Amino acid sequence: MRILYLQMFPFWGSGSGTYARHLASEVGRRHKVAVLAPDDRPIERAKLYTLKLPFPAAFTGHPEWPDCKLFTKFSNEEIETYYTAVWEGTAAAVADFKPDIIHVHHAFPLAWAAARIKDTLGINFIVTIHGSELPTLERDKRYVQRTSDAMYRARRIIPNSGWTRDWFLRIFKGYFHEKCRVIPGGVNIDKFIFSENGYKAVDKELGLQGKPVVLFAGKLTKYKGVEYLVGAAKKIHGEVVILGDGPERVKLQEKAKQMGLTNVHWVGHLGAGIKKLVPYYSRSDVFVAPSVWDEPLGLVILEAMACMTPVVVTRKGGIPLAVKDGLNGFFVRPRNSREIVEKVNRLLDDEAMRLKMGKYARKVVEKRFSWETIGAKFERIYDRFAKHNGNGVRLHR
Repeated sequence: MRILYLQMFPFWGSGSGTYARHLASEVGRRHKVAVLAPDDRPIERAKLYTLKLPFPAAFTGHPEWPDCKLFTKFSNEEIETYYTAVWEGTAAAVADFKPDIIHVHHAFPLAWAAARIKDTLGINFIVTIHGSELPTLERDKRYVQRTSDAMYRARRIIPNSGWTRDWFLRIFKGYFHEKCRVIPGGVNIDKFIFSENGYKAVDKELGLQGKPVVLFAGKLTKYKGVEYLVGAAKKIHGEVVILGDGPERVKLQEKAKQMGLTNVHWVGHLGAGIKKLVPYYSRSDVFVAPSVWDEPLGLVILEAMACMTPVVVTRKGGIPLAVKDGLNGFFVRPRNSREIVEKVNRLLDDEAMRLKMGKYARKVVEKRFSWETIGAKFERIYDRFAKHNGNGVRLHR
């Protein structure tokens, strides 16, 4: 088969970018794959079409686009300008690659272009709902009708968790329920693996030798709840490393300064490359994801677990798909620094428990969240809905 993926963000710096590049690379082991995205960095086993956008835009912000515009702030004219660029890029990629099926990341705006391709060329498409687009659809009704029309034309809608599915269905008042199939994101378990080799560089850079380490990794937006980890830092029995960037960084650093914190380290966005992330995951004793919104799943949580790091997370959105309280991590209530202190210190102070939970965390990822497993699920969907002729027989090229 020939599968064309449509992704509207760079391949690094967001969960959907990570999802898009790993899925394309995995499926590319067995099929012809191409990706249209606003990025020019190559993906293994995938042809790349660089999407030219009039200006960078995001739903909640993006660390590689620090000055990007939020979709809720678009003027009506900007919506049309942006969609024109999306359509032209999609049409050109389809004309050159000639896919049997299209897989769109996010409910809009690339799905609008895929729906138009479906109407004109008869090429089926499916859509992965990542969840980050849903607050925009709730708050800005200008995007709802076109997105509803696109979902009507999609053959399958794939939320990344049951929570994301339920949220999506609430927005569209229960329509499209029969099209929804939940498939979570995954982890490259051959690359995200515990390694002592990266310790020394991290320790030297941040002065962490011999100290317990608590890690957060992700976009610094208000949804991630990092302010509550900062609020807990003074009583945590170790060093707190905050990996990532975003619109909340200055505010968070000011809070840390006001609290007189000396155990918080700000690393910033590391950019492209798994090799840069694995040493931090492996070096950390506990990974904390204190999200205050319904996190669709949180690929960074899976990545940390793959590196045998137990997690302390909020019971939000799709996170319980991967985390089992007391087995591979602990749950805390949102916006609760006191509980973060309690659960993090419980792990830091009990090495046997921490190591046991870390090993179980790795097993969960290996069994349920490898890209090989996730890719196979998508391939069955592609095979079912790839371009057919009038007799229901798939057209092979």
